[in-house]
Amino acid sequence: MKKIMLAAAVLLLPATALALADSVTVVQEGKKFSDPEIVVKRGQTVTFLNKDAVTHNVYSNTPGMAFDLRTQRPNEASDVKFDSVGEAEVHCAIHPQMKMTVKVTN
Repeated sequence: MKKIMLAAAVLLLPATALALADSVTVVQEGKKFSDPEIVVKRGQTVTFLNKDAVTHNVYSNTPGMAFDLRTQRPNEASDVKFDSVGEAEVHCAIHPQMKMTVKVTN
């Protein structure tokens, strides 16, 4: 039984590493995004992590790529999966100076 469990764990390891590679993290700190622009592949997930001492509300109104994370308190993280190719303009509803672009490619 132990050999079967070990074999299963070894087989799942590459899938786990691949899943981790499919996520990109954007940090909110100093009332700005860590990157003004990122490029991800279609189907990838972007994690928005609030490392600020204040609340944020990250959203995009880009047609076909719209999302709204609502209230995101300090140290909270939220995931957004981008399934459409294009460019999503991302903002914070609370801090208008916070802007970034997520470019999604095939």
